[in-house]
Amino acid sequence: MSPDLPLKKSGVSTRAFLIVLTILGFSFFPTLIGAADTEGRFSLTSPVFHDGEAIPEAYTCKGADINPPLEISNPPVGVHEFVLTVREPDNPIGPWSHWLVFHISPATRMIAQNSVPGTQALNDFGNFYYGGPCVFDAKPHHFVFTVFALNDLLDNVNEGSTLDVLEKAMRGKVIGKAQLIGTYRNPLWGQDDPPL
Repeated sequence: MSPDLPLKKSGVSTRAFLIVLTILGFSFFPTLIGAADTEGRFSLTSPVFHDGEAIPEAYTCKGADINPPLEISNPPVGVHEFVLTVREPDNPIGPWSHWLVFHISPATRMIAQNSVPGTQALNDFGNFYYGGPCVFDAKPHHFVFTVFALNDLLDNVNEGSTLDVLEKAMRGKVIGKAQLIGTYRNPLWGQDDPPL
């Protein structure tokens, strides 16, 4: 007996049934692809502020001045170490490095607040530890947290290294980058005060 007979008895041919399934499949397929692309993207997030939001005072010079917690998701395959930088591009003196950390284990997915996830390099405060946002004008400043995924371990870098040394050592080894941007404005200035 032909497998088409039960379908033909109900007035629906096998071919028509397959066409309906194909149409339904294509209608759902882009949605599934979009979801996978969004959820599977290499990303850096924080449970205490979202991208583009204000950094809580506890993580600034007005508070405890400790690093915020960070989460690393979906790194690329083949990571040998992570490098983390925190920079302030709109500092009036020029781009300012607040935190530089390298030799972060490739297994790291959570960086706890007030922690040292790897070897700390020299920031622009002249320190080997996190220096939080510390703004003296009325403008909101941006702080860019960037995690770099490297396909090899860094050579010729140590605790005394600067950003320039790190960037040179990273050339040709970066296979992925994720960013989280936080903002901070000096609380002495009201939200309605004009920027300088």
